[in-house]
Amino acid sequence: MSESPATSIELSVVIPVWNGEHSLGRLLPRVSSVLASVVGPSVEVVVATPKDDAAGDLVVRAGGRVVHFDEPGYGHALNAGLANARGQWVVTMDADFSHHPEFIRTLWLRRREADVLIASRYVSGAVSEMSASRKLASRVLNRVYRTTLALPYRDLSSGFRMYRRRVLEDIGPVSQEGLGALQELLVKAFSQGWTIREVPLFYRQSRRCARGHLAQLSLGYVRALGKLIALRNSVKAADYDSRAFDSWIPLQRYWQRARFRIIRSMVDGSSRILDIGCGSSRILASLPQAVGVDLQIRKLRWMRAPGRQLVAASLSELPFGDGSFDAVICSEVIEHIPHDEIVLSDMVRVLQPGGTLVLGTPDYGRWIWRTLEGMYKKVFPQGYATEHINPYTRQSLRQEIESMGLVVLDVQYVGASEMIFKAVKPGDASSPGDAARLR
Repeated sequence: MSESPATSIELSVVIPVWNGEHSLGRLLPRVSSVLASVVGPSVEVVVATPKDDAAGDLVVRAGGRVVHFDEPGYGHALNAGLANARGQWVVTMDADFSHHPEFIRTLWLRRREADVLIASRYVSGAVSEMSASRKLASRVLNRVYRTTLALPYRDLSSGFRMYRRRVLEDIGPVSQEGLGALQELLVKAFSQGWTIREVPLFYRQSRRCARGHLAQLSLGYVRALGKLIALRNSVKAADYDSRAFDSWIPLQRYWQRARFRIIRSMVDGSSRILDIGCGSSRILASLPQAVGVDLQIRKLRWMRAPGRQLVAASLSELPFGDGSFDAVICSEVIEHIPHDEIVLSDMVRVLQPGGTLVLGTPDYGRWIWRTLEGMYKKVFPQGYATEHINPYTRQSLRQEIESMGLVVLDVQYVGASEMIFKAVKPGDASSPGDAARLR
């Protein structure tokens, strides 16, 4: 979705007409009435129709705005409507009157609760009046999507939603041509760290769905699932690190939890901690006294919580004063930065004398890691392994740590291949003699 110029419109209602079926004659007057009573004059109604659809005149007479799309399919209709919506908040709803316009009032009053609101048929308090066959198919599909995509929402196929405009500008247009566009929007919004909440809805099916049409819709959803799995499991997903902690893959789960235990033990007792490249890891989540730093806004956005301190910054230019922290963590970060661009001295600058540096990265001097990474690249081609561009060995990293004036106290391994160094900045609390056993 392209960014539009500044506008005073507060709310846009987008109604895609994509299969020739609609109840715009009844729907639009009700929508206009609700908007006038809830929001006021700073609203608009945008109806997306095929170029040859006769509904355009009806929309104009009702005070709405018509936008056209060329290629058939719900995804194209939705893209056209969203791209032309100018409101700071955007509601999407179906054209067949199955979505009651009065519920816009509920969404509008609750708009500050999340970045995306889903009018949900399947959460506590919702009422859904549908044929038994459609309800069964809908529930099964939503369960499959929810489980496969690891999304904590019950009604991923609801088209009745409210979006904060910044969300739509951030995630851009959908690629799915059919109704899979609905799930794609949620996957992309969730992967960018935006908050999503379901609001209980009263839903009444407007007309019975023919078995053949129902089967066609279900098949379209299933086809879209494969592409969404790849999108959901991308390393760019905001919650990638957090999900790995509870991964269904035993080795990945072990790895994350072993790293967590080692790092937590190394910073135990520290009162001011900086976690550089924090991502969405459980390490930061378990340290209320820590400040999280990352360059990826989506991950900081996902980590938002009351009282949690998050900063968008680079490890080479930390926006903190000298000696601000008594412990600095930098785990699984430096291998992603080209060697000629990495500057580690700033993390030492913000560390107080006697403070602890915890620095972790794969040990490319060990054949176990090289073998595991080679296998990982084949099984998960979108995983982190392809982004490892700065390989360290135990000897090279130790030399780099010591060249900055720190004293290495300990080195522990995860899976005999990922090394985690604990070093101290000389000062009153330093103990250089403790490092002799590791030389």
